[in-house]
Amino acid sequence: MRFIKATTVYPISSNPIQNGVIVLNDKKQIIDVLPSDEGIEQTTIETHNGLICPGFINTHCHLELSHLKNQIPEKTGIVNFAKKIVSQRNNFMDELKQEAMFLANEEMQRNGIVAVGDISNDDSSIATKIKSTIHYHTFIELIGFNPANAQKIYAGGLELKKTFLNKGLSASLAPHAPYSVSLELMKLIVKDNNEYPCSIHNQESNAENNFFINGTGDLVDLYQSLHLPIDYFIPTKKTSLQSYLPQLLAKSKLLLVHNTFSSEADVTFAQQLYTNLYWCLCANANLYIEQTVPNVPFLMGNNCNITIGTDSLASNHQLSITSELSTLLNQFPNITIDEALNWATLKGAEFLGIQDVLGSIEKGKTPGLLLLTLKEKNIVIKKILA
Repeated sequence: MRFIKATTVYPISSNPIQNGVIVLNDKKQIIDVLPSDEGIEQTTIETHNGLICPGFINTHCHLELSHLKNQIPEKTGIVNFAKKIVSQRNNFMDELKQEAMFLANEEMQRNGIVAVGDISNDDSSIATKIKSTIHYHTFIELIGFNPANAQKIYAGGLELKKTFLNKGLSASLAPHAPYSVSLELMKLIVKDNNEYPCSIHNQESNAENNFFINGTGDLVDLYQSLHLPIDYFIPTKKTSLQSYLPQLLAKSKLLLVHNTFSSEADVTFAQQLYTNLYWCLCANANLYIEQTVPNVPFLMGNNCNITIGTDSLASNHQLSITSELSTLLNQFPNITIDEALNWATLKGAEFLGIQDVLGSIEKGKTPGLLLLTLKEKNIVIKKILA
């Protein structure tokens, strides 16, 4: 039995406790959360200066791209970034890719991440995920803008999902982005997912909205550079989100990732339309690629369910939730530490459907325990306690 005391305990599911005490058993399961150390033998208490919160939930990552760290130039925009990914991701030996994924997983463990929503296009990440102490839910990402190919791509996705499930790993299908997945393929994905979570890259660039509104812009150049005809595409005269979201209505939880160029009208439209919606912020990746971040205050003002992601090492210098939160706190000083920690823990656990085990400090859970310090607007992990 362990008694762990800190200056402030953040259960997340309830108010912070000053000088609170967390009681753990030998399996790191929470037995109790006490308002004080009254009645406890003082020599048995581990006392820490700082705040304790649950382990972090990273709802958006691309483990498969870990070998591209420092390989893709910054601040070039999503289209140039995508071109570099396409041209470089397969120019490395499998052994190097496996080593990079293993090291990225270790980095996330050191940074207090206990669960990850990870994007996969193949089965290469399975070896790392099986051995990891991190809980992974894999989003099998499908890409195919030509509606004529929807059934074939969907069938391939089902086979890949089966491969993950047969290894005992949690997985569901997910469309890559509105500009790379046909509505026909999106509908198949939603039908298959039923009540499993789904994820989609949403409005990561202004080029995405231009493409849907009037069929022009950098995304047209992207398809031309890839020698992919898109003569079947008819602009909707609406933003991308307002074009595809009505097609995805389902029981399943849907994670909109990035949202860098989601307007206030888009957010209002989405919140009114989809009842089980989550908005993932990957601030460091947004700055890395597009040099801007989403309108977080408007998301907050519309009671959006916000989660935190790191994106990949191709678009980020580290896989760290504290770094993501620090960036957001510095960009938007009105965000409170309580709100930020909620996004990084319980909201992410709720989206992934693992809130009964992770995401908050409550009896019966094994969420992991992190000791943090707050220096001005920067959050630092001082120690992993459990």
